[in-house]
Order: sequence, then C-alpha cells, then structure tokens
Amino acid sequence: MNLIRIATKSHRPIRFGHQSQGLSWVLRGSPKLFSTEAEQSTGDASADPFLATPSTGLVFGKLFGISKYTTKKDILNLLEGCNLSLDDLKVDYNRSYTPTGMLIQFPSRFAYDFAIRAIARKGRLYRLDKADQSRWDLVTPYNGKAVLLQGIPRDASQDDVERFLSGCAYDASTIQIFLKSVMNCLCLKKQAFPDPAKMAIVRFPSPTQAMHAFITKNRGFCLNNQILVRVLH
Repeated sequence: MNLIRIATKSHRPIRFGHQSQGLSWVLRGSPKLFSTEAEQSTGDASADPFLATPSTGLVFGKLFGISKYTTKKDILNLLEGCNLSLDDLKVDYNRSYTPTGMLIQFPSRFAYDFAIRAIARKGRLYRLDKADQSRWDLVTPYNGKAVLLQGIPRDASQDDVERFLSGCAYDASTIQIFLKSVMNCLCLKKQAFPDPAKMAIVRFPSPTQAMHAFITKNRGFCLNNQILVRVLH
C-alpha cells in the first residue's frame, strides 16, 4: 500500500507538468501570431503612393515664400543635392505677374523628401507643398528671356514701347500689351507711377539680353510715365 501511495503521488506532478508545458507553449506561440498579423496590417496602412506619376516616377511640388527677385539659381542653390536643373523649375505668376510660388519637378520621391529636409535645415522662409502635374503643364516658363514693363501710359502704342526699348535686342513680334485691372493701378499709384493703365511683356533671344534691357531701361520714361522693368523667370 505504501508503494501504491508513493507511485500515485509521484505520478500526479508529472502529468500536471506536461499540461503546464503545453499551456505555456500555447501562450508563447499565440502572441507571435497576433504580432505577425499586426505587423502585416501596419505595413499595408503605411503604403503611400503619394503623387509620383506612374509612368515616370516624377513628383511635383510648389515652393512658397519666393519674391519677385528670387531667381531659379537661388532655388537650385537652396535645393542642392536634389538633382534638379533650370528646366525643372517654373515660376507661377498671378494675373498681375506677382509670383505666387515656384513649381518644381522632382525626378523621384526621394528627391522630394530630400528637398523637404533641406528646406527645414537652411530655408525656413520657404514652404514646399505637393502639387499636381496638371498645374505644371499649364505654366509657361519665361526662363529669364522676357521682361515685364509696368506703368505704360493708357494712350501709348506699340511704337511708343519700341522707342522706349531702343538699343535693346528684342523680338518685336513678341510684344504683348494689355490693360491692367483697376486694383493693380491703384496699388501702383501708391508707388508713384502716374496712371499706370497698361503692362507689356517683351521677349529676348537670351537671358543676357533681357538683363541688359533691365539694367539700361528700368525706371526710364515712356510718354512722361516712368516705366518699371522686371525680368520674368
């Protein structure tokens, strides 16, 4: 009888031990299954197609904070390392030809992300937002080969504009003269431009010739009105 009681006592812990080991194995295995499912769902949620054009991988952005004196070379220097060229930049002007920002065509999402970090590091006055390719396609770049003439008298003709530009190598067939809005006129009157009713865009064969026109003609006179000359990029 003693032998039977000893055997019974020794057998119970062994059976209980097997059950504990099995339960422990289940508890250890279960978190791994749940963890794997969570990792898979997180990975799917983090997929971000962004704005990359499927056929080319291009990404488009708009840089805010530029002024009418900001050039494309200034932005290339700011975004050095993004593998950009002058052809990847377009100035976005409003109807009064005040720049609203710089459109940028990035070769990849990596280049766009690099630009975000570069601006955060050394260009805090600027802000880069995502843009749509359709906006990029609509904007025509001037590439520093055109000038804007502001303050042209209401009764001035194209001949008057050409006389104002005498000595400059420009393309007369490209001269575009148009009326300005009343609000723009009022704003320029505060800057001592008498009755500035018209503006004109004139194109030049090269940026050097356009800059020469700016240097030699800015704040000159056309029919007694002072003309403000600005290079368009």
